[in-house]
Amino acid sequence: MKHVNFIAVIVAAAGVAAGGAALAKGYGHHGPKMSFEEIDTDGNGEVTKAEIQAMKEARFSKADADGDGKLTLEEMQARAQERASERAARMLERFDTDGDGALSKDELPGPRRAGRMFDRMDADGSGGISKQEFDEARMRRGGKHRHGQGNGDETEQN
Repeated sequence: MKHVNFIAVIVAAAGVAAGGAALAKGYGHHGPKMSFEEIDTDGNGEVTKAEIQAMKEARFSKADADGDGKLTLEEMQARAQERASERAARMLERFDTDGDGALSKDELPGPRRAGRMFDRMDADGSGGISKQEFDEARMRRGGKHRHGQGNGDETEQN
């Protein structure tokens, strides 16, 4: 059950993050990577700043459903939902080994870094994570990935 919840949280978080940060195919580290040829629209073998700007504008326009030049919360959520649906479909296609159109607990992929993360957090090697180790790990992560002081009291911002 924990794997099912973990995957659901990951899919939901990826969808929300995709709304504001990556509104087009493959921009940044979200989704499939765009090929060089897709960005080099004039086909001259070189990507220019103008081509990158055009790609950004196209990405924005795709999300701006009413064409008013602004992204509302609803437009960002709609685009995020679309991307999350695409990701979920790819995940089902990739991991549904028995072809029944659903993922069983055994078909779900395990977290890629869970073991290493646990080992890093278990600073004393006791095989368990104490409250102090948990708080220290949260502070270390907070210093790298949060907009705060990393005191462990912030809520997840991403």
